Amino acid sequence: MTIDGIATPGKIIAVHLNYPSRAAQRGRTPSAPSYFLKPASSVAPSGGTLERPAGTELLAFEGEIALVIGEPARRVSPADGWRHVASVTAANDFGLYDLRAADKGSNVRSKGGDGFTPLGPALIPAASVDPAGLRVRTWVNGALVQEDSSGTLLFPFGQLVADLSQLLTLETGDVILTGTPAGSSVVVPGEVVEVEVDAPDAAGHPTSGRLVTTITAGTAPFGDFGAKPATDDLQRIEAWGDRERAGLPEPAPEPEPNSAFELTPALREHLSTVGVATLSVALRKRGYHDVFIEGVHSNHPGRRLVGRAKTVRFIAFRPDLFERHGGGFNAQKRAFDTVEPGEVLVIEARGERGTGTVGDVLALRAQVRGAAGIVTDGGVRDAEAVAGFEIPVFSQGPHPSVLGRKHVPWETDATITCGGAAVQPGDVIVGDGDGVIVIPPHLVEEVVAEAVAQEQEDAYVAEQVAAGASVDGLFPMNAEWKARYRAEVEGR
Repeated sequence: MTIDGIATPGKIIAVHLNYPSRAAQRGRTPSAPSYFLKPASSVAPSGGTLERPAGTELLAFEGEIALVIGEPARRVSPADGWRHVASVTAANDFGLYDLRAADKGSNVRSKGGDGFTPLGPALIPAASVDPAGLRVRTWVNGALVQEDSSGTLLFPFGQLVADLSQLLTLETGDVILTGTPAGSSVVVPGEVVEVEVDAPDAAGHPTSGRLVTTITAGTAPFGDFGAKPATDDLQRIEAWGDRERAGLPEPAPEPEPNSAFELTPALREHLSTVGVATLSVALRKRGYHDVFIEGVHSNHPGRRLVGRAKTVRFIAFRPDLFERHGGGFNAQKRAFDTVEPGEVLVIEARGERGTGTVGDVLALRAQVRGAAGIVTDGGVRDAEAVAGFEIPVFSQGPHPSVLGRKHVPWETDATITCGGAAVQPGDVIVGDGDGVIVIPPHLVEEVVAEAVAQEQEDAYVAEQVAAGASVDGLFPMNAEWKARYRAEVEGR
């Protein structure tokens, strides 16, 4: 069987991304080509119609250069790949974004429908053109919407043939669709799409002629025995090419992390009375298991720490990076010089305790500015002097070395990992003799309420044990003890 003189291919192999312009539009550039298969039944001639199925909205065109294999290729080199191409022509790799999710990336239904691969109308002999000198253009209703050159391809034609031939034999008549440039978009019933491939600099200016497809509206509904068309704004943006063409408003700017939360005096007071151990239990109940900053201890045993995080991140030492980022008013000094009253400076030092991450001068600066404390998973320099300050400092312990021995001060006010816990600017930091915990702001109120109630129960249990009660049934309280506890609370 032939269509416009082109034999129906045994297989059609299409490349996902190949033009830099399209990769930029998609926001990703592949390091190697990837492919999908289209059925031979999707091939259609020039001048035909393509039905947009009933119940769908996102039928998109993709003008492409199609390679038609001549001599079979198996395990050929990129340098020899082009020699196995007999001819090139125009193709339109139509796709239905409404069915993109149906086959988890295989594109069987989204790109394999009848008529979804128009080819032709004429073949250009490969021997007559430079593989880097071909042009592909697409028009919709007579307006040029796509234009690019094979000279810009991420993966040249010879490489595609060689890559595919490593695992499968490319047989005579097989077709490779080589990717589409930027400009692909949605077409609707009544619109006409034309694709042309030519070699403008070759002798005689060979051309495929215009591959013409008219879009019509389907009427047959989808049955209830398979995936139904479905779409969302992300699919609309990808199908149309951008948000504006999809008719979608610009999204509202996202608020800064934790910006809506306020650590009120009442919350701060409650957090100053409940233990880190109790808070950790409440957080674990909600699935937060890695919110404890491991390995840090206070320079003021018995002192508590409550505040919102201001973050600093150090990266591993490298001479050239330290030369550029370590001197002057660096990230470390900026953080200590701009910390606000009630904030806790939280320093990511990668758990490296073999050098200081804060010393007496910066600790004093933080104290003068009203900081609620300092937490570092590294060491503290000038430890005796720092211990004499009022500001609580939680660290892995003292070390006399300067910052540049192990660290480069890199950035402030970013999400960090301190002592194995993720910390975002504005997170609530609580420290006591058990260590330091991180509470996401949206959980603070419910966690505090639960922790306060739990500590009241714990205090009651402690009173009973002090009075001689056995812990059996009391710790934790069984139903009988809980009833006694509730009666006593209500009596108060």
